[in-house]
Amino acid sequence: MFNNKRYLTCGVDSTIPLELQLFLWKCVDGLPEPRDHLQIFELKQVGCMQSITHRSEEPEYRKVFLLPSDDPITEKLYIIDDGDHSTMLLASEY
Repeated sequence: MFNNKRYLTCGVDSTIPLELQLFLWKCVDGLPEPRDHLQIFELKQVGCMQSITHRSEEPEYRKVFLLPSDDPITEKLYIIDDGDHSTMLLASEY
């Protein structure tokens, strides 16, 4: 369901490191079908770790990742697939 035509907003480009962007895309790619057109990622600092909570509503899915990080980020992001392309954006840009 998620397209190979992938875009990101200026906010993601300026806020989220490339390695983390690629990790989020990989999380979506690893989901079994069917996949919700809206994927939600909540990023926060847990000690010196980057916590990433990935969830979707239909079908219901939730997984938490902890990654080592020198500079953890606190943000909420969406990846939305509209059938033609997929876009990664900050929740504040929605």
